[in-house]
Amino acid sequence: MQATSSPPVSGLLRRAKLRHFLRTRRAQIAPEEVGLVHVERRRTPGLRREEVAALAGVGVSWYTWLEQGRDINVSEGIVNAVSNALRLPDHERAYFYRLTGHNPAPRPERRDRGGDQARMRALVEGWSFNPTYITDRYGGVQLASASAHALFGITPRDHNCLVKFFTDPATRRKYPDTDQVGRGLVAQFRAQSARFPEDPEFGRIAEWLGERSPRFAELWDCHEVDDPSQNVRRIALPDAGVVVFDRVVMRVPELPECLMVLYLSPPGAPRSAAPARELVDAHARGH
Repeated sequence: MQATSSPPVSGLLRRAKLRHFLRTRRAQIAPEEVGLVHVERRRTPGLRREEVAALAGVGVSWYTWLEQGRDINVSEGIVNAVSNALRLPDHERAYFYRLTGHNPAPRPERRDRGGDQARMRALVEGWSFNPTYITDRYGGVQLASASAHALFGITPRDHNCLVKFFTDPATRRKYPDTDQVGRGLVAQFRAQSARFPEDPEFGRIAEWLGERSPRFAELWDCHEVDDPSQNVRRIALPDAGVVVFDRVVMRVPELPECLMVLYLSPPGAPRSAAPARELVDAHARGH
């Protein structure tokens, strides 16, 4: 198999991401985790290229080309084999698929949907008053509910969630789990960039933020990927203490580039916890 020449600019951007992603994932796997035992001391952490190639059942030269970002054809079977060798979780596997030009493999059907049903019920019942906003592909807020403005100070068209978090100390103080939230935002931004591999704006935003936030630069270099549909978010409010929300992220069919983010009172929350509407109303009255 031979590499082709003169790749388009979009292909170069995509393969640069692929190259960095594979290197960082390989470096995170200890040989002992995959049953490899070595006596000699290693100069670099993680697996070697030839070890990943052997685990995936592909040639060393071919895997080297893949990790170097050469313009080669990669089948879905090879993507799956390398994903297994690198022990990629579902969200990183989907990211890898997109970087190689394939649609992610469908996830196995889950039998127990009780948690999903509870979250959807809470979504339907609380749609009108829970903090809600819609972002563009880069995390820029396009629309926001009044409760989202009261809780987060979000002003549509003038608020980018990623930029605000890493450049505004007051915003970071709202989140007791600062490092976890920061990691999640960067990992989600990575996942979004794979959906639009031809868009250089992701790289420009990352470069701009990296110059202003050493922590962002560090997390961006880790190449972590996540595309969560639901997680828990703790927020510190001056008049209510630390409040726990179920943060739900949904894609909008009519706006394929956008994400809708909702903050709900978690299903099964103790009765002592005030509903989202009461918390937001009280916080708004304090402004």
